[in-house]
Amino acid sequence: MPESRRRLLTALVGVAGGFAVEPLLAGLQGPGTPPKAKVYPNGRDPNRNTVDDPSQLDPKAIARANQLEIKTDITKLYEMVSELKEQVDKTDATATLSISIVKKAQQIEKRAKQIKDLAKG
Repeated sequence: MPESRRRLLTALVGVAGGFAVEPLLAGLQGPGTPPKAKVYPNGRDPNRNTVDDPSQLDPKAIARANQLEIKTDITKLYEMVSELKEQVDKTDATATLSISIVKKAQQIEKRAKQIKDLAKG
Protein backbone atom coordinates (compact mmCIF):
# COMPACT_ATOMS: atom_id res chain seq x y z
CA MET A 1 0.00 0.00 0.00
CA PRO A 2 2.69 2.59 0.82
CA GLU A 3 4.48 1.77 -2.47
CA SER A 4 1.38 2.65 -4.55
CA ARG A 5 1.01 5.92 -2.63
CA ARG A 6 4.65 6.74 -3.29
CA ARG A 7 4.20 6.09 -7.02
CA LEU A 8 1.08 8.25 -7.13
CA LEU A 9 2.80 11.09 -5.30
CA THR A 10 5.85 10.83 -7.60
CA ALA A 11 3.62 10.92 -10.66
CA LEU A 12 1.70 13.96 -9.40
CA VAL A 13 4.93 15.83 -8.59
CA GLY A 14 6.28 15.00 -12.05
CA VAL A 15 3.16 16.31 -13.77
CA ALA A 16 3.13 19.49 -11.65
CA GLY A 17 6.83 20.03 -12.41
CA GLY A 18 6.17 19.64 -16.12
CA PHE A 19 3.45 22.29 -16.01
CA ALA A 20 5.72 24.61 -14.02
CA VAL A 21 8.67 24.28 -16.42
CA GLU A 22 6.66 24.55 -19.67
CA PRO A 23 6.46 28.40 -19.74
CA LEU A 24 10.20 28.63 -19.12
CA LEU A 25 10.98 26.25 -21.97
CA ALA A 26 8.60 28.09 -24.30
CA GLY A 27 10.48 31.34 -23.64
CA LEU A 28 13.81 29.74 -24.55
CA GLN A 29 12.60 28.62 -27.97
CA GLY A 30 12.79 32.17 -29.31
CA PRO A 31 10.28 34.10 -31.33
CA GLY A 32 7.88 31.65 -32.87
CA THR A 33 4.80 33.17 -34.39
CA PRO A 34 4.31 36.93 -34.23
CA PRO A 35 1.67 38.15 -31.81
CA LYS A 36 -1.83 38.29 -33.24
CA ALA A 37 -3.47 41.63 -33.92
CA LYS A 38 -6.11 42.71 -31.47
CA VAL A 39 -9.64 42.31 -32.78
CA TYR A 40 -11.85 45.30 -32.09
CA PRO A 41 -15.60 44.92 -31.52
CA ASN A 42 -16.66 46.91 -34.58
CA GLY A 43 -13.83 45.57 -36.74
CA ARG A 44 -11.95 48.87 -36.95
CA ASP A 45 -8.92 50.10 -35.05
CA PRO A 46 -9.88 53.36 -33.31
CA ASN A 47 -6.26 54.55 -33.44
CA ARG A 48 -6.05 54.19 -37.21
CA ASN A 49 -6.98 57.11 -39.41
CA THR A 50 -9.35 55.76 -42.06
CA VAL A 51 -9.99 59.08 -43.80
CA ASP A 52 -6.74 58.91 -45.78
CA ASP A 53 -7.11 55.21 -46.53
CA PRO A 54 -8.22 54.85 -50.18
CA SER A 55 -9.19 51.22 -49.71
CA GLN A 56 -12.18 52.23 -47.54
CA LEU A 57 -15.38 52.79 -49.51
CA ASP A 58 -17.75 55.64 -48.75
CA PRO A 59 -20.64 54.21 -46.70
CA LYS A 60 -23.04 56.83 -48.07
CA ALA A 61 -22.21 55.84 -51.64
CA ILE A 62 -22.78 52.19 -50.79
CA ALA A 63 -26.13 53.05 -49.19
CA ARG A 64 -27.19 55.04 -52.27
CA ALA A 65 -26.22 52.18 -54.59
CA ASN A 66 -28.14 49.70 -52.42
CA GLN A 67 -31.16 52.01 -52.44
CA LEU A 68 -31.17 52.15 -56.25
CA GLU A 69 -30.80 48.39 -56.49
CA ILE A 70 -33.66 47.90 -54.04
CA LYS A 71 -35.91 50.17 -56.11
CA THR A 72 -35.18 48.30 -59.35
CA ASP A 73 -35.67 44.95 -57.62
CA ILE A 74 -39.01 46.09 -56.23
CA THR A 75 -40.24 47.10 -59.69
CA LYS A 76 -39.19 43.66 -61.00
CA LEU A 77 -40.95 42.03 -58.05
CA TYR A 78 -44.11 44.01 -58.77
CA GLU A 79 -44.07 42.88 -62.41
CA MET A 80 -43.57 39.26 -61.38
CA VAL A 81 -46.44 39.42 -58.88
CA SER A 82 -48.71 41.00 -61.51
CA GLU A 83 -47.90 38.19 -63.95
CA LEU A 84 -48.59 35.59 -61.26
CA LYS A 85 -51.93 37.20 -60.44
CA GLU A 86 -52.93 37.12 -64.11
CA GLN A 87 -51.99 33.43 -64.37
CA VAL A 88 -53.93 32.56 -61.22
CA ASP A 89 -56.98 34.51 -62.42
CA LYS A 90 -56.94 32.53 -65.69
CA THR A 91 -56.92 29.14 -63.95
CA ASP A 92 -60.03 27.39 -62.78
CA ALA A 93 -60.66 27.63 -59.03
CA THR A 94 -61.35 23.88 -58.78
CA ALA A 95 -58.23 22.86 -60.74
CA THR A 96 -54.85 22.29 -59.18
CA LEU A 97 -52.14 24.89 -59.66
CA SER A 98 -49.76 24.32 -62.54
CA ILE A 99 -46.03 23.89 -62.13
CA SER A 100 -45.37 27.21 -63.84
CA ILE A 101 -47.41 29.03 -61.17
CA VAL A 102 -45.51 27.28 -58.38
CA LYS A 103 -42.15 28.11 -59.99
CA LYS A 104 -43.19 31.73 -60.45
CA ALA A 105 -44.14 31.91 -56.77
CA GLN A 106 -40.72 30.49 -55.84
CA GLN A 107 -38.99 33.11 -58.00
CA ILE A 108 -41.02 35.81 -56.27
CA GLU A 109 -39.99 34.47 -52.85
CA LYS A 110 -36.34 34.44 -53.92
CA ARG A 111 -36.51 38.04 -55.20
CA ALA A 112 -38.24 39.18 -52.00
CA LYS A 113 -35.52 37.55 -49.89
CA GLN A 114 -32.83 39.32 -51.95
CA ILE A 115 -34.56 42.64 -51.36
CA LYS A 116 -34.81 41.93 -47.64
CA ASP A 117 -31.11 41.08 -47.45
CA LEU A 118 -30.20 44.27 -49.33
CA ALA A 119 -32.36 46.34 -47.02
CA LYS A 120 -30.63 44.87 -43.96
CA GLY A 121 -27.29 46.00 -45.36
